[in-house]
Amino acid sequence: MRLLIVEDEPDLANAVARGLRRDGHAVDIALTAGDADLKLRTAGYDLVCFDWSLPDGSGIALCRDLVSGALPTLDGERPRILMLTARDGVEDRVTGLDSGADDYLVKPFAFAELSARVRALLRREDHTDPVIEVGPLRLDPARFMASRDGRPLELSAKEFSLLHYFMAHDGHVLSQEHLLEHVWDEMADPMTNVVRVTVSNLRKKLGDPPLITTVPGRGYRLGD
Repeated sequence: MRLLIVEDEPDLANAVARGLRRDGHAVDIALTAGDADLKLRTAGYDLVCFDWSLPDGSGIALCRDLVSGALPTLDGERPRILMLTARDGVEDRVTGLDSGADDYLVKPFAFAELSARVRALLRREDHTDPVIEVGPLRLDPARFMASRDGRPLELSAKEFSLLHYFMAHDGHVLSQEHLLEHVWDEMADPMTNVVRVTVSNLRKKLGDPPLITTVPGRGYRLGD
């Protein structure tokens, strides 16, 4: 999944990004409200972590704009929102949640808790169990484990992220452009064949019969 960290302290932003990348996510960073506004309009994010106070604005204001539609996103879908702030008063929490945030975590925090909250927010609404199962596939994001018919799959971090996204959208046709937006970060070159190559490698590791099909002219689909 692709995440955006909106945080004006570079050291903290980079530390959070490193941890979330180890969890298999593609992560971008915005140090200002203006940079966050631009990134949200031009890239497809699944979740945004907002700090409250930013040098040129407010994470709360950005949250409200996202929820109201005043800040349009690239694909028209609102990302999940996690407020990650030092403001720990009850009124602050109420304001954050009433502004449309899906969750609120106070600094300082344990990264393990942040990681768990991110997984919970990204979980599909129809999956009450954090472990995702689609046909013969089973994926446990918390333990970074995947299997087919009980056989462990040895996947790279990017292959795991790609499989996670496919399983969270099973049956949907996903274009290369859509996958690039949600599984890779802003450093990915859209002119390369990185999506095609990674899908091909993932198919080989999933084994036969094939589970990912190519829909000519449209993209790829996992499942029926």
